[in-house]
This record gives sequence, C-alpha cells and structure tokens, in this order.
Amino acid sequence: MHACVVAVSAGAHHTFSKPVRPRIRLLTGLGVEGDAHMGTTVKHRSRVAQDPTRPNLRQVHLIHTELFDSLADAGYTLTPGQLGENITTRGLDLLGLSTGTLLNVGTSVIEVTGLRNPCTQIDAFAPGLLKHLAHRDEQGAIVRRGGVMGVVRAGGTVEPGMAVHVRPPRAPHVPLDRV
Repeated sequence: MHACVVAVSAGAHHTFSKPVRPRIRLLTGLGVEGDAHMGTTVKHRSRVAQDPTRPNLRQVHLIHTELFDSLADAGYTLTPGQLGENITTRGLDLLGLSTGTLLNVGTSVIEVTGLRNPCTQIDAFAPGLLKHLAHRDEQGAIVRRGGVMGVVRAGGTVEPGMAVHVRPPRAPHVPLDRV
C-alpha cells in the first residue's frame, strides 16, 4: 500500500477537534492557513505561557489512520480531525520516522520535528483514551502514539487521496521525541 492522505482538517480556534475540510493550504514557514496553530512562534497555549518567543515546531499535526484502527479494538471510534490533527494518513509509519524526515505531498514539503505529547484533554474528549496514546513500556520509557508534528518547508495545497512520499534525512536515524 502506498502512503496517502485520507483527510485534512483545520480550525481557526483553539478547540480539541478540528473540522474536516475538502483541502488545506500549507504556507511555508507558517503551517496550515487559517489554523489556530499557524505561525513562526509557538501557538499551543501551554507553550505560549512558558515562552511565546520559541519557534513553532508544531505547525502541522499528522496522525495515521492505523492508530484509529488499533483504538477501535479498545472500544474507541475515532474519525479524522477528532484528535486535532491537520493531516490524516494511511500506509505510513509516522511514529517510526526519523527527526528531520521530509514528507512530500504534492508541491508541499513537511519536515517532521517530533512526537505530539498527548495531554489530559484527551480524557475529557474520551475517558480513558490517554492511557492508549501515552503509556510506559516495560523499561519505564514513555511511549507516545498521538501522531507527529512538523513544520512547512514548502507550501501548497493538500487534499485527500494525495500520495505522501518520504525522504529520510541523510544523517543516521534519530528517533522522534516530544515537541
């Protein structure tokens, strides 16, 4: 199966879920046009409170539908945009990518910066869901499954059905960490 875009979402307000759109436009160095997280500096409320001048490494949020499939086995029925992602993919192991991987979607290029750090708002959305998106493994390390974040290196329009082409960085693989 080839990696592809299943759905795209954007929301102008800081709400947990984002409405699905027929297409979104990525703006170089900014993120998703009209989205609450668009900008060169952090937009996530907790990060703005810490330091509003920090660079925005969370311009675009991507989640793979395979996560929804595994959560369905645990009794959660999720659809694109409900977890606040901008791009929902299929056929791509987002969590296994290296930091700095480039994702080409049409003319757009997204550089993967790290993992989404799921927070307690997820349990307000669906009680008990957080433990499925962030938990500790046998060695005590935190495993984050809530998708990946990225920055827009080249803009363009993204819509469902578009192929996603992966360009790993030339450097050795660097596992994703939270951003």
